[in-house]
Amino acid sequence: MPAIDPARLTADLIQCASVTPVEGGALVLLDKLLTEAGFTCSRVDRGEVSNLFARWGEKRHERTFGFNGHTDVVPLGDEAAWTMPPFGAEEKDGFMYGRGATDMKSGVAAFAAAAIDFVRDTPPNGAVILTITGDEEGDAVDGTTALLDYMTAEDEAMSVCLVGEPTCPDTMGEMIKIGRRGSMTAWFTVTGVQGHSAYPHRANNPLNAMVRLMDHLASHELDQGTEHFDASTLAVVTIDTGNSATNVIPAQTSATVNIRFNDAHTGADLTQWLQDEAAKIAAEFDLRIDAKIKISGESFITAPGPLSDLVSASVEAECGVKPKLSTTGGTSDARFVKSHCPVVEFGLVGRTMHQVDERVEVAQIHQLKAIYHRILTDYFA
Repeated sequence: MPAIDPARLTADLIQCASVTPVEGGALVLLDKLLTEAGFTCSRVDRGEVSNLFARWGEKRHERTFGFNGHTDVVPLGDEAAWTMPPFGAEEKDGFMYGRGATDMKSGVAAFAAAAIDFVRDTPPNGAVILTITGDEEGDAVDGTTALLDYMTAEDEAMSVCLVGEPTCPDTMGEMIKIGRRGSMTAWFTVTGVQGHSAYPHRANNPLNAMVRLMDHLASHELDQGTEHFDASTLAVVTIDTGNSATNVIPAQTSATVNIRFNDAHTGADLTQWLQDEAAKIAAEFDLRIDAKIKISGESFITAPGPLSDLVSASVEAECGVKPKLSTTGGTSDARFVKSHCPVVEFGLVGRTMHQVDERVEVAQIHQLKAIYHRILTDYFA
């Protein structure tokens, strides 16, 4: 088998319209390619989601390097605003355009190509595992979690894992993610008593309580940051009443807040704080406040050490840049992998991900494959 061109593979994947949860042919393509390269592949489908597990080498080898990524993409948005076909993978001025070009079909193509070439040219004393999901951009209930459940059931394991998400803000090689903040969302509903706005004493305005609660939450300093994390943040993302009448005090209003929290907190601690604050306001205004809280993931960190050193050295060798170890940004599927094995993230520049005319610099796809190949070479050296 000749060397795999990661840019050509990226283009093939972009042309698969795999908007979550539609598989779109992307995993079928990878399954065929990896099987031909000697990987043992299994489709791990759960719910409406398709996933792919692939292993080269001995099962549960003490040295097993894993990659994780996703082939699902977010919706196009305003398709008329695209200047290039969103699933065309067309190239212009050194860039390849298409939904998923950056996030993250190029990353999957790069690590698949690197893994195939590596095991063909220098078969290691160990194993290489690829876990590829179709549910990272959705609810992430039946994606990487399903793959990890499958691995537990089948007695499969990774020693370490690299998630190929785009991690570099502006220039190739500048950042490795060694952890992520936790994420949680709270939906509040305040129920009062409807009435005439000219006679507010005969009503109990839920908006007054909601405004007070939102102010308490938004103005509270959660922390000032920790050794590896920026300060936690709370954002009020919506307040909804739906009252079109100017002379009516509504009976009910709702609001939503999103918290991104560091390792000074747990989701349980913050849940208790939110509930306590809501109870205080409810008592103060003599009305009811209901809260629904969802924890999407806890904060985590893979302490700087052998894995981050390995990835950092490979990035510096290929890019001439010493990457910063960071925990910034949103969530990723690393939040699930961290319970299985040490995990870090490294990938391309992510400036256009989720945007109209999403695009990737073609040269960087080849550079990313070279970095991943070097990581594998040095890991198994």
